[in-house]
Amino acid sequence: MSISRSYTIWGNWTLAHPFTALSVLVALGVLAAHYTVGHLTIDTDTTKLVAPDAPFQQYRRVYEQAFSQDLSTLLLVVESDTPELTKSSSRKLLDLLNKDADHFNSAYIPNDNEFFRQNGLLYLDTDELQALSNNLLVAQPFLGRIGQEPNLKGFFSIFEDALKATAKATDNEASGTAQVIPIDLAALADKIALVLHKTANGENALLSWESLITEKRRHSSEEFIIASPKLDHSEIRPAQGAIEAIRKAAAIIQEPGLPAVKVWVTGEIGLEDDELAGISTGTFTASVFSIVLVLFILLVAYRSILLTLATLLTLALGMLFCGAFAAIAVKELNLISLAFAVSNIGLGVEYGIHFCLRYKDNLKEHGNKEVALRNAFMTVGPSLLLAAGTTSIGLYAFMPTDYKGVAELGLLAGTSLFICLLITLVSLPSLLKILPAPAKPGLKKGQHPLSNLSGKLAALPIRYAKPVSFTALVLALISIVLAFDVKTDFNPIELRDPHTESVIAFKKLMEDEDTSPMMLNVLAKDENSTRILQKKLSALDSVGKTISLFDLQPTDQEEKLALVEELGLILGPQVQHFPQLETNVDPVPGIIRLIKAIDIVLLQKADARNRASLTKLKTELQKILSELDAQSQSSRKIFIEKIQTALLGTLPQVMRELSTSLKAGPVSLDDLPADIKDRWLSKDGWYRIQIFPKKNLNDLTNLKEFIIEVQSVASETTGLPIIYWESMKEVIAAFQQAIVIALVAIALVLLAIRRDVLDTTLVMITLILAGLFTIACATLTKTPINFANIIALPLLLGLGVDNGIHMLVKLRESLSGPEDEDIYQSSTARAIFFGALTTSSSFGGLAFSPHAGISSMGLIITIGIFWIMVCTFIILPALSKLILSRKELEQRRVG
Repeated sequence: MSISRSYTIWGNWTLAHPFTALSVLVALGVLAAHYTVGHLTIDTDTTKLVAPDAPFQQYRRVYEQAFSQDLSTLLLVVESDTPELTKSSSRKLLDLLNKDADHFNSAYIPNDNEFFRQNGLLYLDTDELQALSNNLLVAQPFLGRIGQEPNLKGFFSIFEDALKATAKATDNEASGTAQVIPIDLAALADKIALVLHKTANGENALLSWESLITEKRRHSSEEFIIASPKLDHSEIRPAQGAIEAIRKAAAIIQEPGLPAVKVWVTGEIGLEDDELAGISTGTFTASVFSIVLVLFILLVAYRSILLTLATLLTLALGMLFCGAFAAIAVKELNLISLAFAVSNIGLGVEYGIHFCLRYKDNLKEHGNKEVALRNAFMTVGPSLLLAAGTTSIGLYAFMPTDYKGVAELGLLAGTSLFICLLITLVSLPSLLKILPAPAKPGLKKGQHPLSNLSGKLAALPIRYAKPVSFTALVLALISIVLAFDVKTDFNPIELRDPHTESVIAFKKLMEDEDTSPMMLNVLAKDENSTRILQKKLSALDSVGKTISLFDLQPTDQEEKLALVEELGLILGPQVQHFPQLETNVDPVPGIIRLIKAIDIVLLQKADARNRASLTKLKTELQKILSELDAQSQSSRKIFIEKIQTALLGTLPQVMRELSTSLKAGPVSLDDLPADIKDRWLSKDGWYRIQIFPKKNLNDLTNLKEFIIEVQSVASETTGLPIIYWESMKEVIAAFQQAIVIALVAIALVLLAIRRDVLDTTLVMITLILAGLFTIACATLTKTPINFANIIALPLLLGLGVDNGIHMLVKLRESLSGPEDEDIYQSSTARAIFFGALTTSSSFGGLAFSPHAGISSMGLIITIGIFWIMVCTFIILPALSKLILSRKELEQRRVG
């Protein structure tokens, strides 16, 4: 009685002082907006979303504390056509970043510094170094001649001599080519022909001499720069300034006349920045979409502009207060709880629909605005409180779980329902009291075409109850079968927009076992423990390789140093003092002689591959001659320089680096530079062991095997595979727990409200059917269950139970009346229908988000709301007709 009396006093005061009530509400709304802007931030770190206090998260934090230098960093992947251009461009970019103190704390290239440039040959396997040495010895005559004549004339004359030697040979494989040119003749001809073709067609090209003369096992055209940006947390995108500085620096390092250099920005901060940018754009787009769609739905539902404006103003005020609550309750929105802002558009406006439709019905009945408002306030408030309570069950069900991301979403969205209800019961009555009453519709009940259609549709589930129920049973059985095939994907990278640069680069790194971040890390307390543990880990079947500090001391140093010393003596000064390329040398005579030499070889019985390669090279050389003849003297000079740069431009750089590497000396762990050593031995004395998998970890079976085997040797392990695996288990456990909580809570609420087991069973059946149909659709649309959309089912249970209660009450009334009664035209049914439309429109807007996780959440919830409406308006009436009618007949027989 006291609650009812207080509610009545509140309503009377609000309706008596509408201007005062609105003024206070607007003033508090301004304060709420100001507080929200100053205190609410966004945290995109997905590692905090799941079980932040679980053991695997604790191990992660211990590791990150020991090796924190690479935390909150940008990973830049520099790519170009050749390793030489990639290296030189990376060094230029690194220099620009280190000079930009406004945006960066530091930057470095992990494997490119003075130490590795000098001692890099010692880190090759002995067989690799021997092969490199043999190849350089074969190339020595070539290097000597090109050093004496460093221009196109010298280059073409060497190739000409090689062809002459080939022509004189009696056997193709026994020719003297290998003594002049260090690689297969056909392969070199193909490379030169391609470079000449691109140059003649106005493209920029480079011939990689590192690839030609070193024959390393791997010629990577990628370099990595790790940059520590200065983050501005006052901005929505804290790293935006640093990333824009990288874009400008990447433009500066582009050299005219050389192939383009691509700089990919990824890494922890790069992924977060792209995600924040996508979420900002996606949330704005989703919000605009939702508001526009909600506006349209309200106009259709009300047929009144004034009621529509009043509802939207109320929604806006509610959003301000919901934002302030979020700033107080959680302070930071995560990538999942961020969705509560868009979801509130549909969930919040639903209360306004119920209030305004009841107000309109009261106006038709009483004709008095004051009476209509007061009656609506007194009758709608309690029912809306019930609706908020039942809907929040599915949201609050995740709060006790260890899934922090969704637990916070449940807290924010569930509480926001009550905030929006409170604002609705203050703002809407006040606005409607001030605004003029909406115009009465011109058509009476039953005259509108939609009313006639609605009446016919309402009769179908009742009239054909058995076929509808049988169809529902068949669909349920099919859905159960499909539900077993639903996919799960708990890889956080798959939740991000796959078209962003950071995600593309990250996935590309995952394709290579040497650059993939899918590895594990273990900490050891001393040198002896590290060596023993690394030996045990390396012996595991699922482990491909392990790396620790002790792998940075080269093995077989005496043998390798002897090979390096011998190589230095043989190559001699021609490598140490390799000259710069000469210009102003006419290549035409050399090209003509080379074409003649090719013709001689082609006349002989060369193999098909050599003939094809040489023919292609001859064609390109002839095109070059034609191009030179067609150009003026000045442009001809420029064209010659471009050809020379394309063919010989990388050779001096390769010679300088080779000269540096020939100065290698004995290396001990004490010789390692501090910045390299710190990446493997922390200041606290922790040794780091990296463990790489042997198998593809995209297969869950391989992932599980890898983790279990490693943990059997080292229980305290961390890394992305562990985080993905443990997070998946925690999320599934949270989902199961939330479903149980939601089902039990809903059943108890139903029993408390209806006090009837049969009614409770009917509503629960329709809820379970809606859930089954939703999961089946997820299987059919190939939408995997992930970190974001897993909240859908518990939420849908909460959304559906309120609809089921209201519809069941209406059905009990209609089933005792005429069979053709239109249950769809009641104010309750209309409110349920339009409320569901607004809710689905808000979540449907999320489906257009570029963020795959949020998009899938919007898609699944929208599909789920559709099935809730089908079950509420079609299946529930059919089941009620069969079960409730039979129950009444049995009661009459007993009576």
